[in-house]
Amino acid sequence: MPTSTASQQLFMYSTVVSDVGTVRSNNQDSAFAGEHLIAICDGMGGHAGGDTASTIAIRSLAHIEQDNVDGDVQVVSHMMATSVMAAHDAIVGKAKRERRLAGMGTTVTSVALVAGCWVLAHIGDSRAYLLHDGHLVRMTSDHSYVQHLIDTGRISEAEARNHPQRNVVMRVLGDFDIDSRPDIAIRKAHPSDRWLLCSDGLCGVLEDSTLEEVLSTCADQEECAQRLVSMALRAGSTDNVTAVIADATLALDADAFDLPHQTPLIGGAASASLETIADIVNEPVASAPPLREGKQSPAARAAALRSGKDPNEEPEQRVAQPSSVREDNGDRVNTDTGEIPIVQKRNGRISADPNDPEVAKAIRNEHIEERKTKRSRKFRNRIITILIIILVLLGVAGVGVGTYRWSQTKYYIGDNNGKVAIFQGVPTSIFGAKLSHAVTDTNMKTSDLPPSWREQLDQGISFDTYGEAKSHTRLIKKQLNDAKRKQEARQQEKAEAEQKAKDEAAKKATDQAAQTNKSGGDKS
Repeated sequence: MPTSTASQQLFMYSTVVSDVGTVRSNNQDSAFAGEHLIAICDGMGGHAGGDTASTIAIRSLAHIEQDNVDGDVQVVSHMMATSVMAAHDAIVGKAKRERRLAGMGTTVTSVALVAGCWVLAHIGDSRAYLLHDGHLVRMTSDHSYVQHLIDTGRISEAEARNHPQRNVVMRVLGDFDIDSRPDIAIRKAHPSDRWLLCSDGLCGVLEDSTLEEVLSTCADQEECAQRLVSMALRAGSTDNVTAVIADATLALDADAFDLPHQTPLIGGAASASLETIADIVNEPVASAPPLREGKQSPAARAAALRSGKDPNEEPEQRVAQPSSVREDNGDRVNTDTGEIPIVQKRNGRISADPNDPEVAKAIRNEHIEERKTKRSRKFRNRIITILIIILVLLGVAGVGVGTYRWSQTKYYIGDNNGKVAIFQGVPTSIFGAKLSHAVTDTNMKTSDLPPSWREQLDQGISFDTYGEAKSHTRLIKKQLNDAKRKQEARQQEKAEAEQKAKDEAAKKATDQAAQTNKSGGDKS
């Protein structure tokens, strides 16, 4: 159980309304609205693929409704991330087995309430909005092409609404080569926080200011969801439209036996799998309430006729019990609420009164068993976590050892304290540890080499064997010596030329002096 008083007192009520809309023949959205978890999944990939993908995602997430009650935020955030990625694997696997489903996928946006915190997981272009202190904050960023254009400043928000590629999603769960890891965010929960999760059939046509006004002024959850879906359809939405509304509230007495409780609601395509989801959460679940308004428009009637339904027929909400209840085939006299055990007393009377000593004893025994199960689960999870960490460390160590051994089969020529040297290994390091050491120094100074050679030595000239490296050092030495001899020859030639010029100048000066003396003698 949560350790803080605030987390013990904070509860969530939620509801969902999902409608096929006026154009589509089937609803590919799926949604979950419970006490601890809400989620919206917008499927894609054809008539059968979209609803299948979104249903798989809801099934993968549904267990969090029961498994997050231990109050560990980090565990739940990890649980949500792994559940989303597990849904991705399940969708890919089903698409491979049934080729007609190839290319199916779904978005996922989900929020869990745990230990007084909101844990948000998101991938795709469905959205999560949080109304806090009367202000609406968009808590997710669309993983879409137009959002990328907005983020890079190439188009504006207004231009994005009518962009021809506004439906192109860049990250999504499904039969694609795309990163399936969701964005995870954790935020402190407050009483009166209100969440809106919606598919793009709603937020794609209604402005954020409109959403804020409706969420702020319509206190009743279901009425709020009904109004938003109806407004989106009237605004011309051509997609399935789904709205999940969730409110945080404080219980008057956190120690009271009768704490706030609601039956989880399943909306959209996933409502066809009520029994399966009831088994996953191990409690009754119900289909979401149908849209009440806007269903008698010509477009809505045409959509109902295309799907083979009577446009005048009002859909009914269904309730599904978990298998433990269904196996009784309706013979159970008193329906088990899942909270209070039903006890048959010695006189044959059946009682579910928590004030009855025998029922109270059964409640205590159930709590003891639950605590034992939780402790066993925690211990098992710790052992698994430790084993995984050990395996990862062993794997990293194995990779490190393997990398080092491989590196020691290589050689390169490089700079070792200003001299050319042969190194065993590769010219790099891992976690600060060098993967090479000098094995042979030469008498060549790197400062004597041309600049282009020094640059190569700085990067390391690699070889597969020591012999190749040694041979290359001899080549460098030979070329260096040849260069030195050529330089010395050029210097010798230059010196000889300078000496010859000096000799010629001296001779010329001597000749001129002799000529001058001769001229002077003739005159005398």
